[in-house]
Amino acid sequence: MRNTDGGAALVMVVLVVGLVVRRQLRTRPVRRNGSLIAPAVLGALGTAGIAFGVASVVRHRPLTTLPVVLLVASLAVAASLGAARARTVRIWRGPGSEVLRKGTAATTGLWLASVGVHLGLALWIDHAAGTGVLGTTSL
Repeated sequence: MRNTDGGAALVMVVLVVGLVVRRQLRTRPVRRNGSLIAPAVLGALGTAGIAFGVASVVRHRPLTTLPVVLLVASLAVAASLGAARARTVRIWRGPGSEVLRKGTAATTGLWLASVGVHLGLALWIDHAAGTGVLGTTSL
């Protein structure tokens, strides 16, 4: 039987990244008080996804060191590329004295590089684990 979890996850990743990149390239106001709701929800979903991925591996065999090290490396790469992307966003004061932001071509390039690195690491994590969808859920 063929496992289609990876294909569905790939489609979801492409859709989410496409929407995020599109939003980053539009001029948007910078809010004085940013909401913490979206980061909290995304953090909770990410934690639940990784927990599900770990459970999918340990159901069939013990989790070894290599997939865990690769998962930590993936999270470190995500943080460093996120910091690099943040430096590529233009911020300026608009005609009404509002503060505006807009991503650049470099922002898009770093998003695409980030996705490529994460996909590669996800495949490596799943290969190293030997079973389950830990790498796929880490996306």
